[in-house]
Amino acid sequence: MKRRIFLQGLSVVASFPLFSLFLSEQAIINTAHSAPITPLNKPHEAWRELLSPEAFRVLFEEDTEPPGSSVLNNETRDGTYICAACYLPLFESAYKYDSGTGWPSFTQPIAQHVGTKRDFRIMIPRTEYHCVRCGGHQGHIFKDGPPPRKERWCNNGLALQFIFLGDPLPALRS
Repeated sequence: MKRRIFLQGLSVVASFPLFSLFLSEQAIINTAHSAPITPLNKPHEAWRELLSPEAFRVLFEEDTEPPGSSVLNNETRDGTYICAACYLPLFESAYKYDSGTGWPSFTQPIAQHVGTKRDFRIMIPRTEYHCVRCGGHQGHIFKDGPPPRKERWCNNGLALQFIFLGDPLPALRS
């Protein structure tokens, strides 16, 4: 009996908009099916010498590149998009699309290769995502993407590198 009351109460709470936002965010986080990635224990400052100043600002100071500035916006070949810092594969080209926003956009990441957190930097709550291995900021998730998932994983091009399908993926950086 207590279980039924709890479940009924949960369904009432879930009808509130903020709670349903939380539930939909959890659905994004829990889409993983592969083995978890071990996060690196490396301070953000240690990446500075491996990256351009612009890429470092985006990845580890959560900056955003100007819209339309990334060469990856026009990349249409088959391949894999990897984190520009640690080289963990984050997106497959099959899930890239032209969102018209000026940033490379994807409908979904590689399972368990990104983590999320709430971001209030512009006062409006958003879901930020980052590489689970190095913690590098990639971009934000929006619910205005194409079907069936209706997700837009809006990425900074400076936070990614594209590896053509015929080329081997580089070894992960530590």
